[in-house]
Amino acid sequence: MLRGLATMAMVGVLGACQVVPKSSGPVAPPPPEAPPETVGPGLPTDTDRHRVALLVPQTGANADVGAAIANATTMALLDSRTERVRITTYDTALGAAAAARQAVADGNKLILGPLLSEDVAAVAPVARGAKVPVISFSNDTGVAGNGVFIMGYVPGQSVERVVAFARGKGHQRFGALVPKNVYGDRSAAAFRSAVSKAGGTLVAVESYDRSAAALTGAARRIANAGAIDAVLIADSGGNAVRAVPLIKGAGSAQILGTELWNTDASLGSNPAMRGSWFASVSDGLYGQLASKYRTRFGRTPYRLASLGYDSVLLTVRIARDWKPGTNFPVNRLLAADGFGGIDGIFRFNDRGIAIRALEVSEVGAGGFRVVDPAPTKW
Repeated sequence: MLRGLATMAMVGVLGACQVVPKSSGPVAPPPPEAPPETVGPGLPTDTDRHRVALLVPQTGANADVGAAIANATTMALLDSRTERVRITTYDTALGAAAAARQAVADGNKLILGPLLSEDVAAVAPVARGAKVPVISFSNDTGVAGNGVFIMGYVPGQSVERVVAFARGKGHQRFGALVPKNVYGDRSAAAFRSAVSKAGGTLVAVESYDRSAAALTGAARRIANAGAIDAVLIADSGGNAVRAVPLIKGAGSAQILGTELWNTDASLGSNPAMRGSWFASVSDGLYGQLASKYRTRFGRTPYRLASLGYDSVLLTVRIARDWKPGTNFPVNRLLAADGFGGIDGIFRFNDRGIAIRALEVSEVGAGGFRVVDPAPTKW
């Protein structure tokens, strides 16, 4: 488990190609017709370090997110002071499958990334054919398995955590507002399961498209659905702010949210949102990472940067007993004690999904306050 951030040391940089001139003793010059020596394609031979590919967008609409993740991997290499891991970055915006093929051709034995679920789907068969596991930053459970592991924050886990907490505080009758998209569908399924598991009563689940009128209508239907004492809003903080006054206007239901609220510190500026609960990964160590990131790169990182950082810590831990040049020991990813990092402890289940220890926070006028800390061990 990560106990804190190590002191930054100037070691471990992103891999780059380098050709070192050969030297020799005095010999006769070659005949004039002899062809010059050529250098083969790919990365130079490296027998002392593990070759690891980082697949993120470096151009296009998501380039800033990709840069933040790549920068965080550099920081993790520096902080861990490792000399056993070499990371080379490949641009998925130019074609995720092509990036994976190049990574495999260059001899990388592990792929970190990609970010988008559609890119994971494109990369997976290429990596699988080369027996190279993929540790993706996606939160789409549909792409996990058969050599693909996902580190993204799965909404179902956040829903289950906050529902269990609310049930423990005496709330019995539950309702939910969910958008009509993949995130909403999976949140709704997780909500139904979580309410049943916690011994609560499911009263209503209302869905809506992304129009203001649809959201308002769904919020009113929930408010009029009967005696509901806890309502989950599986959407962004901005949409929650629009819905909550309508819900609370018809009663005093406890408002619940998901990990999507974790990055919206302005929620407390709306009085109706105060006292709401949501579950997410811990932000304690992330604050330290963000501060160091700003000092080094002159800008605030995207929250997903921690996934890049933690994927390197995981790799460094396994690299201690992984012989360079050999296949990555995939079974080590299923260690029962899991791994630790900026986002707390996590472990992969047999489907390749990262199961995370989450905390529950309460929205207040001055920001968020942790009301139920994340576990520190399994």
